[in-house]
Amino acid sequence: MGAVETISLFLVMAIGALIPSSSVVLVVARSLSHGIPNGISVSLGIILGDLIFIVLVIFGLSVIAETMGWLFLAIKYIGAAYLIWLGYTLLFSRSTMNKVEPSSQKGNLVASFLAGLFLTLGDVKAIFFYISLFPAFINLGELTFIDILVIMLIDIVTVGGVKIFYAFSAEKVASISKGCGLENKTRKAAGGFMLGVGSYIIVKT
Repeated sequence: MGAVETISLFLVMAIGALIPSSSVVLVVARSLSHGIPNGISVSLGIILGDLIFIVLVIFGLSVIAETMGWLFLAIKYIGAAYLIWLGYTLLFSRSTMNKVEPSSQKGNLVASFLAGLFLTLGDVKAIFFYISLFPAFINLGELTFIDILVIMLIDIVTVGGVKIFYAFSAEKVASISKGCGLENKTRKAAGGFMLGVGSYIIVKT
């Protein structure tokens, strides 16, 4: 992976992590109801789930690219269409965070970690996101072990960093989300970006 591909992948994954979603709601809710350590624990579970998906997608796409080039090309177009659809739904979707409320209960860190892990593993859209994304920025035919480590590090820094930020900022995020102003702006910006990425993949392919 070159510097341009690495930076581009970093930006797209960071923006994907910023999008208000069920995982963000879970992080904020656990931070508010059970304390910041639980929000961080949820974030760690989400990271592990993401890393599992990344490994599965990379090796699965590598095999397809080597054995059935036409199918890999079809996957790239389907992935681009998915990103465009994701961008469209973000532009016109409604708030997902207006029901997050604070509480004084204490929580279990292991339960929070497992909640984040199973939420991610149960989200089929997550694996479709990576299947759509990687062919645009990664040459699977020349992928090395170092490249895989870099991709995993990017995920840890972007997804982990953003979710942990949400954990520490839970009260402010919940307060802002009641007005829906910031969340809607974030969704529209991310939606426009995903539309652009999907269109770029189609043009590039």
